Amino acid sequence: MKKDRNLLQRIWRFIWRTFLILFIAQLVYIIVLKWINPPITITQFSSWISGDGLKRDYVGYDEMSSQIKLAVIASEDQLYPDHDGFDWKNIEKAMKYNKKKPGRLRGASTISQQVAKNVFLWQGRTKFRKALEAYFTVMIEFIWGKERILEMYLNVIEMGKGIYGVEAASQSYFKKPAKNLSRQQAAMIAACLPNPKKYTVKPPASYVIVKSGWIVRQMNALERDPDVQKLIK
Repeated sequence: MKKDRNLLQRIWRFIWRTFLILFIAQLVYIIVLKWINPPITITQFSSWISGDGLKRDYVGYDEMSSQIKLAVIASEDQLYPDHDGFDWKNIEKAMKYNKKKPGRLRGASTISQQVAKNVFLWQGRTKFRKALEAYFTVMIEFIWGKERILEMYLNVIEMGKGIYGVEAASQSYFKKPAKNLSRQQAAMIAACLPNPKKYTVKPPASYVIVKSGWIVRQMNALERDPDVQKLIK
């Protein structure tokens, strides 16, 4: 009986120490990524392994056109400057929609949540992964701040088959650096984000043509917001 108790204690200590080491390691990694870009993400590695390739070129926030910053906010998360990482009203709407139409799932992820998923996790919709996504979203909102999150988003998000980040997308589609993207070009890149493998920028899919027009109109309205102006400067 005593041997069994000692064995259980050793197992518990091992589990606790392992958990503590992993917790400290991920916390350090989050802090480091406030200043250093990730060497590779799980999604990027999967793309390379699957044969889609990996075109990527990290650039600093000042090397990104204000137009692309505005475009992804207008397209993906118009409340981005104001929320705490979660758009609760949109999440509630998505949950109601998904209950009515379970075969056509609607997402409600903010830019912060997408960064948490794409930098630290893998693609999928399991409850465990979503719980981890929520945890990392809270952490990066607290440690990184809005500008760094948006910079990371524009560096790691998939913007075409095997194309990751705005610099690689800008060079691939328009043969120019990301800092020189026009409003229309930025809107076209942002339009492909829901499904960048399906909605091609070059040649432009019909969806991208229509959606980019809507994004430009949203950009015209949003750019007058002081919080948006401060973020995309």
